[in-house]
Amino acid sequence: MKISPAFKLLHLSFCVFAGLAAACAQAQSLALDKIRLPPGFQITVFASNIPNARGMAWGDKGTLFVGSRGAGNVYALKHRDGKATQVHTLATGLDMPTGLAFSKGALYVGAVDRILRYDDIEARLESKPGGALRPVVVSDKFPGDTHHGWKYLRFSPDGWLYVPVGAPCNVCEPDERHGLIARIRPDGSGYEVYARGVRNSVGFDFDPITGELWFTDNGRDMMGDDIPSDELNRAPKAGMHFGFPYCHQGDTPDPAYRGRSCAEFTPPAAKLGPHVAALGMRFYTGTQFPAEYRNNIFVAEHGSWNRDSKIGYRVKRVIVEGGKVVRQEVFAEGWLQGQSAWGRPADIEIMADGSLLVADDQAGAIYRISYRKKE
Repeated sequence: MKISPAFKLLHLSFCVFAGLAAACAQAQSLALDKIRLPPGFQITVFASNIPNARGMAWGDKGTLFVGSRGAGNVYALKHRDGKATQVHTLATGLDMPTGLAFSKGALYVGAVDRILRYDDIEARLESKPGGALRPVVVSDKFPGDTHHGWKYLRFSPDGWLYVPVGAPCNVCEPDERHGLIARIRPDGSGYEVYARGVRNSVGFDFDPITGELWFTDNGRDMMGDDIPSDELNRAPKAGMHFGFPYCHQGDTPDPAYRGRSCAEFTPPAAKLGPHVAALGMRFYTGTQFPAEYRNNIFVAEHGSWNRDSKIGYRVKRVIVEGGKVVRQEVFAEGWLQGQSAWGRPADIEIMADGSLLVADDQAGAIYRISYRKKE
């Protein structure tokens, strides 16, 4: 997508007029002309100056809530015509509040060892953090490890809140409280483990047709540049074990934990690539994109940190038919230029109009990818 100098000047003039000069100056520096998309798609800045923008969730009244990791903040964004118009900081000083979910007027926030709930939140966006916005503690029973301790939250179609607990290590035999995906009732009761053998899931969603859980999982480090792959997993029922730490990518035994066969565990639905850092994912349920994109999975690949040659830093499209992955391809790329990255996709959301939002925690921005039919 090329942005003309005339458009940039017009956009900057609007920003100054609207009193948004700082935010717009950052937007000008985002290299959107480097992003490559399939024909007919375009990318624009939905919001900038959102420090460490990470997990996203929609409110009932169209508010976009955004979590962060290093910043410790939770934001609320109002929008119009495909751009954020207001940004409220709802909470500060939280412990890695990356994961957000919304249900029955309340915002749920995952902050490492606890789940917080902000009731009637969309009526209180103007309130100051720590004042009227004091949250209810739904659960404070989760481990406090910060290594893979940040959360990703999602409500299932039948009303359970799913919460991952990563392994507190690169590779180790986790105890009963780690290396899993759990679920609780909205009031914090009924804790149960749904899946085990999960090293570090920071993204999941439910199949809009079957209701089945699909999740990303980051593979272990220090086995080389090309193994193991990050995983996309399908968990149609409770009680499944996905291999960590004994087996990686469904077919590679861990050298430190021999004696267990990969045949004992559930293999991934797809290998996403070595060290791509697959994070947030969403099934595409909109209608703006061409029909062949319906119910595809979009995955935010945050990008590698320990390969000799960097990989990831893009959005992947995964085509699923009958509960099986039939193909995957790169949908959006260009945040990585050579061996230098100017952005890192972290989460995916779908707008009511069917466009796709991509959070970028490195650039502190959220992008909107839309499709325009050829006339």
